[in-house]
Amino acid sequence: MRRWLIALAALLCAGSAVAQAPLGVDQSAIAANRPPELLSAYHFFRDAGARHENAGVTEYDLQNELYSDGALKFRYVYIPPGQHATYNPDTVFDFPVGTVLIKTFAFAADMAHPDRNVRYLETRLLIHRADGWIALPYVWNEAQTEARLSPIGATVPVDFIDADGQSRHLDWAVPNRNQCKGCHDRAGDLVPIGPSARNLNWANLVQIATSEPSGPARVTEINQLDDWRSRGLVSGAPPSAQAPRVPNAFDPSAPLDLRARAYLDVNCAHCHNPQGPAHTSGLDLRWSQHEPIAFGVNKRPVAAGRGSANMQFAIAPGDPDHSFLIYRMQSLDPGVMMPELARQTVDQRGVALMREWVSHMNADASRHP
Repeated sequence: MRRWLIALAALLCAGSAVAQAPLGVDQSAIAANRPPELLSAYHFFRDAGARHENAGVTEYDLQNELYSDGALKFRYVYIPPGQHATYNPDTVFDFPVGTVLIKTFAFAADMAHPDRNVRYLETRLLIHRADGWIALPYVWNEAQTEARLSPIGATVPVDFIDADGQSRHLDWAVPNRNQCKGCHDRAGDLVPIGPSARNLNWANLVQIATSEPSGPARVTEINQLDDWRSRGLVSGAPPSAQAPRVPNAFDPSAPLDLRARAYLDVNCAHCHNPQGPAHTSGLDLRWSQHEPIAFGVNKRPVAAGRGSANMQFAIAPGDPDHSFLIYRMQSLDPGVMMPELARQTVDQRGVALMREWVSHMNADASRHP
């Protein structure tokens, strides 16, 4: 989500509600065999509504993110003191045991104003234990004062006005612990899929408050990968200018081919890769894949049926109407739609991007990587 990251220095004055939570992150809660029932038990945040991160918890954002019905997403990482993630140029960083990746899903009452009247629905934790990662979903109460562990998942009704001004209703589906693996599966193991060098390597606007509550804020740009390096969150990373990066998928100033590949990388490649749960499809939609036929160009379906709608190719160059990759993106049929999880609506911007990309392809595109 594109938004201001607001520093909290102005809120640390005596008597403020935020300043009354002096406890640091509770590492015993992170390591507990029986996870806490309440999100607040971890002390990741200094306020009951989880709007203000605690010391040692770092907010971050991704250049591109998985479409989840247009939900707002608020991301944080906690790495135990004195430890760091290990840089990898191609994959998600190798995080130490005790790391927690925190992601809250939310909707604004009016999504045209995503900074106003925001309602949190759930906060998902990915915790790195000695024997691997575990996923824990916490569901927020109506008062927005606490989130409770719900390992069996939940359904949360939500009403909002979308960015186009239309009234919308969703029965938001909080996944159970097993369903989390549907996206986070890599060769049978549950793993993170978001914080990679290419998706962190972009400059985010930061509004830094002054020490005086009434003082003017200072706005600057900070490259997130450089910020992680300076904070000691990751070791072995080069300066951002030397690290891989992807363009914003919806930035029209960037090359169309790169924008389309960046979109597929974040929305599809966590399943469609040689070690992912959809490896049997033969599609490899990772950013690192450079063979057009591997990412669908003139690639025939592994099996005929509803998923391919009897179309010949995943991507038929120049012909989006006969490309079943796009057909599945446009579908809401549970037996056809892709991605098959984490959405109840069609990503219209994503579909438009794919249609534009395929329309501009030459007929011999699969022979020219």
